[in-house]
Amino acid sequence: MRRRRKKILKVGGVLVKSQSQLDGIRESGKINTAVLDYVEQHIRAGISTEEIDRWVHKTTTDLGAVPAPLNFEGFPKSVCTSRNSVVCHGIPSEKEVLKEGDIINVDVSTVYQGYYSDASRTFCIGEVSADKKRLVRVAREAVRVGLLEVKPWKPIGDMGHAIHMYVGSQGYSVVEDIGGHGVGLQFHEDPWVSYVAPRGSGEILVPGMVFTIEPMINMGSPDFYVDDSNGWTVYTEDGMPSAQWEVTVAVTEDGYELMSW
Repeated sequence: MRRRRKKILKVGGVLVKSQSQLDGIRESGKINTAVLDYVEQHIRAGISTEEIDRWVHKTTTDLGAVPAPLNFEGFPKSVCTSRNSVVCHGIPSEKEVLKEGDIINVDVSTVYQGYYSDASRTFCIGEVSADKKRLVRVAREAVRVGLLEVKPWKPIGDMGHAIHMYVGSQGYSVVEDIGGHGVGLQFHEDPWVSYVAPRGSGEILVPGMVFTIEPMINMGSPDFYVDDSNGWTVYTEDGMPSAQWEVTVAVTEDGYELMSW
């Protein structure tokens, strides 16, 4: 049964969570992080992405929660598994087996007592090329660069601009038309979060706002296409690798709190 939430505060259309709501999101985030930790401990060459989906579903439900992606707008699985040139929303399959040298993003989202959390990590499978390894490292660092800009009463565009400038300085590109989102009381809430935004643009960060930082970093062009056969899986247009890390972050009175990573 979901907790009753009588008060919903909005600032400029963005949900600002109460302390009790933040407590619920925090508990959801603990489970979400634990699920990703489990995947990190067990992922290896030779397993299928379908097996990752089973891990995520079982671990999530064993901890008393629900995988948020399952049946969300028709998505058929409990987790997104995006390998090599897949930017995001990869659908697990028994036919897709991890190989030495792959990189794969595992995107886990959790509902616990009505509260949502969302995070992802990109894993290197076995011995990975230096180019791929560097891409994964830059993608992770991009999140840290963004977090340094998360402070109350600053525009959210400062965070996106910092990420864009950092990634460009490393010779990579940021996917422009897929971004982060508010999260907590629903899977996807306002604001939409851009990682190519101009400094000074976008919503003002207010204590109690919760959103994801999840820039998608391409080795080549930022262009992408969606697989027509399933309507979900996003690929790089040029076939080059893509990497991503995602965290759920809450704005506090003096900075931020990581809710899931």
